[in-house]
Amino acid sequence: MHTTRYQPSASRPASAGASLLILAAVGFGATLVGPTLMPILKDPPIQVIPIKVDQPKPDPKPIEKIRDKREAVPTTQPLPNQPDPVVPIAGAGNPIRSTTGFDPIPMDPPADPGPPSTGTVVDPPKPPVMIGATVDPRYADSLQPPYPGSEIRNQTEGKLTARVLVGVDGRVKAIEILRTPSKGLSEATRRHALSKWRFKPATRDGVPYEDWMTMTLSFKLVD
Repeated sequence: MHTTRYQPSASRPASAGASLLILAAVGFGATLVGPTLMPILKDPPIQVIPIKVDQPKPDPKPIEKIRDKREAVPTTQPLPNQPDPVVPIAGAGNPIRSTTGFDPIPMDPPADPGPPSTGTVVDPPKPPVMIGATVDPRYADSLQPPYPGSEIRNQTEGKLTARVLVGVDGRVKAIEILRTPSKGLSEATRRHALSKWRFKPATRDGVPYEDWMTMTLSFKLVD
């Protein structure tokens, strides 16, 4: 009976060498994988732009006044007016006759203008002829209104003043009582005036027109 024992093969040393190679490679890789190196960036170059600066303008040169170099011309004083010399003319004592054959035309004296004109005289307009309204004498007896019975019983007496508007036909168109002894006499006078009173209307240059007039009546009881 043969006992089988483990015998290391002759290739073991080769395996050990391969392991060392692998470790060496791993170590080299670790060396390569180490901290990452960042590239150092350089600042870009600074570009200088020249700026044109306006130079201050020099002060203007003073302008020299140019004097007029022309010679001054002396002014001469005007000579006083002297009469022109009289030159004697030969034969000046003889009258000079006209050589034309025309006689002077006689002129008539100016005509007499006569008396000065005073212009047209215009008379001023005349004022219109105004005539106020008056009582028509044909109806004079009908002016007094009848005495109301109530006022007789009350023994009412006095004067009544009324203002009436007389139309162009002579009739009363309106009446205003200005003063009255009582209300009863006022109403009686109003009714009587509108129905019975008659007047001659007022006229302007003969043309009738409406006009106001004042009437006064007396109320007195007689025994």
